[in-house]
Amino acid sequence: MNTQKGFTLIELMIVVAIIAILAAIATVAFQPYIVRTQLAAALADITPGKTKVEILINEARSASLVTPAYIGVAQNAHCSNVEAELSDSGVGHISCTLKGHSALEGKDLILRRSAEGIWSCDGSAFEARYRPTGC
Repeated sequence: MNTQKGFTLIELMIVVAIIAILAAIATVAFQPYIVRTQLAAALADITPGKTKVEILINEARSASLVTPAYIGVAQNAHCSNVEAELSDSGVGHISCTLKGHSALEGKDLILRRSAEGIWSCDGSAFEARYRPTGC
């Protein structure tokens, strides 16, 4: 008599079902981390614009030059719209309208510059648990 070795079809189906259940649980459990990562990535995308704005101010160039293209920030995988503005007094902002996860879609992440040259992150449109450190 020849004995067969291996798994039966039922055993394999049970294993696949268990893996599917674990994957469904993991997807739900990791949603907050996905949102935080997308928000942090958007902040990282617009932060380099601060340096360009400061260079422009230090060179005493016109505030009207501050545009997203001039300071090197643009629409990307995280931002559906990017705005940059600076007044003659030095007050300005760089903002990113987010796209991606439904908790972020259409909300603005804003870097604000005061007349004293202090930058702050305004993430008030987002739940505190999603905001990057310092925002």
